[in-house]
Amino acid sequence: MRRPPPLPASQTERDAAALTRSRSWDDPSLPLTSPESGDATGGAAASPLPDSDSHRPAPDAAAGPASDRPAADTHRTGIRDVWRATRARRRALRREVRRFTVRSRRRRTAWLVGASAVVLLIVGSVGAAYSPLFAVERVEVLGTSTLPAETVEAALAGQLGTPLPLVDASAVKAALVAFPLVESYTLEARPPHDLIVRIIERTPIGVIQTDAGWTLVDAAGVALETSPTTPEGRPVLQIAGGTTSGAFESAGLVMRALPAEIASQVTRIVATTRDDVTLTLASGAQVVWGGVDETPLKALTLGSAMAAQPGKSVYDVSSPASVVVR
Repeated sequence: MRRPPPLPASQTERDAAALTRSRSWDDPSLPLTSPESGDATGGAAASPLPDSDSHRPAPDAAAGPASDRPAADTHRTGIRDVWRATRARRRALRREVRRFTVRSRRRRTAWLVGASAVVLLIVGSVGAAYSPLFAVERVEVLGTSTLPAETVEAALAGQLGTPLPLVDASAVKAALVAFPLVESYTLEARPPHDLIVRIIERTPIGVIQTDAGWTLVDAAGVALETSPTTPEGRPVLQIAGGTTSGAFESAGLVMRALPAEIASQVTRIVATTRDDVTLTLASGAQVVWGGVDETPLKALTLGSAMAAQPGKSVYDVSSPASVVVR
């Protein structure tokens, strides 16, 4: 005999089933029952819910009720966090760079220390050189024979107290121009306080008569001094055309080429042309020189002839290969 279908559940039974299901989710110790199931006191046996509900994971009993659990972390990353992370990354990167470049940094430091020491040494030396520590306290004149050295030193007294690197060369030149005997000069600083002036004097070759008197001149025709009378010990120059002629140039070359022992015996020089120079000695003997060709050889030949045959009246060295002595 076929069993009739169950009667539809009333509204009260449906509400009780819903309440039982909700309590079962909150407390897993309670059995899940359906609206059609009865209770233990009378009704049908309890039947489980469908498989989809029976396999739902049970909540952790040790965690306690849902109302007692902490809320989820809702902190968000801000600009400050990004900045801090960036700064930490940069610091770590710098530490790594320093660790791998320690040798190069030491080498660079050594170079910088050495260069600084050199620069300080140079600056200190320059500063000391331009300070009063190296000021001129004494001027010494060397190389003079005719010109009194004391006179030149007095003329350069304006350089006293000046640091050696700051000595005014123009002022020194202006002071030495006043001495015609000075042909050339050089300045030498001798630390810490000495200024050395080396002078090359002009070599007088004789005196020439001018409107002002007897003028002492050198081989270049520079007037060294003038006196109203003929100076003693100076040869008299009789030059055709004056100090600007070719004859005067030849006479000057001959006098500068003569040995000192012969030049001191010359009392007169006569030159009419460039190739006609004649010397008169203190003994009265004449030296026929001729032109200025082979002048050094002529000077040696004349010295040998005078030593071999002294007291002669004429020494003709115009041709040094065949000297004529009579």
